[in-house]
Amino acid sequence: MRAWQVGALGEPGEVMRLHQDVPQPEPAAGQLLVKVRAASVNFPDALMCRGHYQVRPPLPFTPGVELCGEVVADEPTGERVIGTPLLPAGAFAEYALMDAANVFPAPAALDDAEAAALHIGYQTAWFGLHRRAALRAGETLLVHAAAGGVGSAAVQLGKAAGATVIGVVGGADKAAVARELGADVVIDRRAGDFVAAVKEATGGRGADVVFDPVGGAAYTGSTKCVAFEGRILVVGFASGTIPSPGLNHALVKNYSILGLHWGLYATRDPQSVRAAHTELTALAAKGVIRPLVSERLPFDRAAEGVQRVADGVSTGRIVVLA
Repeated sequence: MRAWQVGALGEPGEVMRLHQDVPQPEPAAGQLLVKVRAASVNFPDALMCRGHYQVRPPLPFTPGVELCGEVVADEPTGERVIGTPLLPAGAFAEYALMDAANVFPAPAALDDAEAAALHIGYQTAWFGLHRRAALRAGETLLVHAAAGGVGSAAVQLGKAAGATVIGVVGGADKAAVARELGADVVIDRRAGDFVAAVKEATGGRGADVVFDPVGGAAYTGSTKCVAFEGRILVVGFASGTIPSPGLNHALVKNYSILGLHWGLYATRDPQSVRAAHTELTALAAKGVIRPLVSERLPFDRAAEGVQRVADGVSTGRIVVLA
């Protein structure tokens, strides 16, 4: 089968190579063979290529942590499913393996590319906003990287929850995307101080919940514009800088710092993941949420897509079509 493989660590565009004759994976007990229809590009794909992710598959490996595929028995069954494949045989291949217990029906309201982009980003945003931060209707939600893959999901889910959403982006093009997603206020961090803009937009009160997949200066600034009894969600460090929070500051300003590692729920509380999928499927059916697929790339351009995400120049999701 055709599959992209990483044989040495480095930048995705340099180390991802397309091979034509990779052996098709064989499912073991409790596993399903899936014919990949679409694979969504995620930032962890780039981190794995660089060797910077907490999961480090043995070399060579096929990247790709999220897919929409078709279950194969003796032949494809036509049943569309989504979820995360079992590394080191990732989603950027014609076939992948999935844990049967962690396979979810693809929402009928979404096409293959949109379905491929639903699982990780929207589950992460849903657990962050509802399970960890307990976002309530009428509160103000600040979303960093609001035009990105996970940020765009947080904007849509925040609006669905009845929150006022402030989106922070980098650049005019991304600002336009955040507005289209439904953000009530959009701040271009390149055009000015986002801290001052958030305070102005909230009448000096600040944001009740901060959704931060960026880290670095985004986190530091958020501590200056979080509301009394606000909650800062630490989702990731796309900036490359992991902040060292001053706990004395959290004490005197009375805000909470909440970590979110969504992947733990699959092992610690799998029923909650399935319940969230049911909720997300219902929201998709109502048209309340729809993954923002900005680019649909042919299979032979997968490395280009991963590199674009690594460079931080993409909006929404890039999806590779099999």
